[in-house]
Amino acid sequence: MGTKILIIGACGQIGSELTLKLRNIYGNENVVASDIREGNEAIMSSGPFEIINAMEFDAVAKAVEKYQIDEVYLMAALLSATAEKNPAFAWDLNMNSLFHVLNLAKEGKIKKIFWPSSIAVFGPTTPRINTPQYTVMEPSTVYGISKQTGERWCEYYYNKFGVDVRSIRYPGLISWTTPPGGGTTDYAVDIFYKAIEDGHYKCFLSEKTGLPMMYMDDALNATVGIMQAPRESVKIRSSYNLGGISFTPEQIYAEIKKHIPEFTIEYEPDFRQAIADSWPASIDDSSAQQDWQWKHKYDLAAMTEVMLENLSKVLNK
Repeated sequence: MGTKILIIGACGQIGSELTLKLRNIYGNENVVASDIREGNEAIMSSGPFEIINAMEFDAVAKAVEKYQIDEVYLMAALLSATAEKNPAFAWDLNMNSLFHVLNLAKEGKIKKIFWPSSIAVFGPTTPRINTPQYTVMEPSTVYGISKQTGERWCEYYYNKFGVDVRSIRYPGLISWTTPPGGGTTDYAVDIFYKAIEDGHYKCFLSEKTGLPMMYMDDALNATVGIMQAPRESVKIRSSYNLGGISFTPEQIYAEIKKHIPEFTIEYEPDFRQAIADSWPASIDDSSAQQDWQWKHKYDLAAMTEVMLENLSKVLNK
């Protein structure tokens, strides 16, 4: 039979790549992709696809029953900058979708859940350099508040009902397969597009703003890694810190310039600067390394090379 997996929010930035990776591992027919609307061709054509509104309990429950699902990856969420424009909807989507899945697991209908948290759970009072696993968390964005609340509920459901829920706090994620979305760290994706297409980038963060980032391949490996780890190895049931590479707009610009010497940049910080200033500049992920042998592969130079090479092909430049 094999493990049956449902991905909710399969057409998003992480979901789209995660779906294909999991289908590779578990077989196309065993990984059901779902989203609120139809998505890219690769996901739709390579295996089962369902239209599901993550906020509707019955729709999620029906899919779990129909496909006899063992594991759910809940990737649906409204990201930081977008959520600030629509706080009530962001809260409803981010929280209700989680409750639906936790409650299905509590009823014994799902064996294992993956739920992504984020560095947005930290706030302006958190130590910014090498942010520890356990520290002050006073998030100042709707997204961060919903993720921190979600972490508490995940741990609660594990402690009270034995729900096997696993989570990691993603840093900013960088990928060439999906265009930048509504995240504060998305400048680090956008800058590659602009470097190739326009030769100039207007950055919405100031040049010295350090943020924790990660190349998508590393994030996907971490996601699969924590889900495949033996239950007893996953000791933290709120969410694990995940670090990758930390850099500033100035540093990534310098790295791209090595490949595109004529590339120019200007800095015009907007409302996202305040969000970035409230987040960590670097992350201590030693708990993940220790508990389930997590390790990232890509540094800034390697990531820049892969991004430029692949995006140039995609954009036909």
